Amino acid sequence: MSKPLALFALLLAIAPLQAQRLAAPSPNAISELRDTILVYGQDRGALLRRWTVPYSVDRAARMRTFYTEWRARLQRIDFARLSQEGRIDYLLLDNRLRQELDQLQRDDRLAAEMKSYVPFASTIAGFEEARRRLETPNGQLAGRALADMAKQIDSLTKAVRARAPQSAQIPRAERITGLRTVEYLGDLQTQLRNWNRFSSGYDPEFTWWTADPFRRVNDGITGYQRAIREVVIGQKQGEEEPIIGDPIGVAGVNADLAFEMIAYTPQELLALAEKEFAWIEAEQRKAAREMGFGDDWRGALEKVKQAFVPPGDQPAMVRDLARSAVKFITDRDLVTVPPLADEVWRMEMMPPRQQLVSPFFLGGEIIQVAYPTDSMQHDDKLMAMRGNNPHFSLATVHHELIPGHHLQGFMTQRYNAHRQMFSTPFWGEGWALWWEMLLWDNQFAPTPEDRMGMLFWRSHRAARIIFSLRFQMGQMTPQEAVDFLVNRVGHERANAEAEVRRSFNGTYSPMYQAAYMLGGLQFRALHTELVKSGRMTNKEFHDAILQGGRMPVEMVRARMLNLPLTRDWKPAWRFYN
Repeated sequence: MSKPLALFALLLAIAPLQAQRLAAPSPNAISELRDTILVYGQDRGALLRRWTVPYSVDRAARMRTFYTEWRARLQRIDFARLSQEGRIDYLLLDNRLRQELDQLQRDDRLAAEMKSYVPFASTIAGFEEARRRLETPNGQLAGRALADMAKQIDSLTKAVRARAPQSAQIPRAERITGLRTVEYLGDLQTQLRNWNRFSSGYDPEFTWWTADPFRRVNDGITGYQRAIREVVIGQKQGEEEPIIGDPIGVAGVNADLAFEMIAYTPQELLALAEKEFAWIEAEQRKAAREMGFGDDWRGALEKVKQAFVPPGDQPAMVRDLARSAVKFITDRDLVTVPPLADEVWRMEMMPPRQQLVSPFFLGGEIIQVAYPTDSMQHDDKLMAMRGNNPHFSLATVHHELIPGHHLQGFMTQRYNAHRQMFSTPFWGEGWALWWEMLLWDNQFAPTPEDRMGMLFWRSHRAARIIFSLRFQMGQMTPQEAVDFLVNRVGHERANAEAEVRRSFNGTYSPMYQAAYMLGGLQFRALHTELVKSGRMTNKEFHDAILQGGRMPVEMVRARMLNLPLTRDWKPAWRFYN
């Protein structure tokens, strides 16, 4: 072929790619529903501050009315006349309202399970809600109700204590209810104290009638909590709370996946995680061979764990990793890093107690560094150091700071901040995990030891999909999850226990742990669709995501591709290949 013909053929080949260049959504585009969403958020917050008693019938009724009225208000909006940003906000708010109504139904079921433990809950709720209505309390009637409640709590406590010889045989389902009940009792005790504090000492008659029975109820709740902890949950005084959790069941998992706009079944996601594991383990064997360990990736991982820095040197190591990550992404023009964002992040050391549930890093504007102190036991010191070695930290420092959580927070406070209420771990943790994938693809890990460290965390994310979904569906116990992390991923046992404890006994949503890798895979698929195809640059792609605000990743895709949206739109994106 002659040179002119070859040049003409090349131009024909690249013309379609040039025609497909896609303009990123404008960061200045304003949704018509922005103010509506801000009003909704303020109204909801005001109501929740007014109706403060958890599981209260009156609170549930008020919030159900509120969410239902807001859905009706949305229905009156002319969807066809909205811009793309407005349509996205419409669908996000409608999804949020349906999720809130579903949660009220779940709360009703949870309250019914606890009813036999807390038959006096409605009395406490009635006290506090009457106070919120500014009703003047009748001291004599309140004293009588408190005295009766004290007797009831005493009887309930004795009944629980009587089961102590059979404590080990109490079914796991009841232990789960017991753990939830202990937390609920703490909430009820707080409400009771607030109610009493309002009148005690200010109203002489109220104080005269209620002082003694209030004290007995307050002390009784504390003793009742202790009895449930020791007998039902199985936690002796001075011991750490056992890892129990509160699984939501198969129906709950399916519902939560729908709210997160994930068009996959739990079984498909478990199979996906195993495929990711297969790739990870193949890469681990490659790195192990380069390190001289043959296919023994566990031996190679053990060597990596031993490469920890001395006590006192961890902050400097974190600082250097953070700076190198910023240089790496800015040198390659992967995303905009505002100078102020790089200036304002800070570092703090994590207290030993907190490391029981957060054994690695926590991030955002302040990165919290987990490393042993002189007060920790010898074995715990070594496990903390081994689990936070520089090769492991290569993946986690940028995850927490820039381009991960700190950059996310910095940008979403400045662009489409009204979408904070639609925050989801599939966007938040998925973004940070996606950067682990992208930096891996760009040879951010220069040595086999570094690759082994990054692969450890990649396998941890795949494991999270498996153990969190199986636990939530009742197919895996917390102890089995700990063993899974130790045996399949290579965790230190104390770190595995802390990870599972944080996942199941903390305040994380049921899908939170699975969201890391699943969200990362969603961003990877979108990157393939837009950047690898030549339709956007890396910087355009990443800036547009951050400027769009927090939302399920399928909505990010709809925004970036300007996909047609309807009022009855349903998620259908099959992002995994």
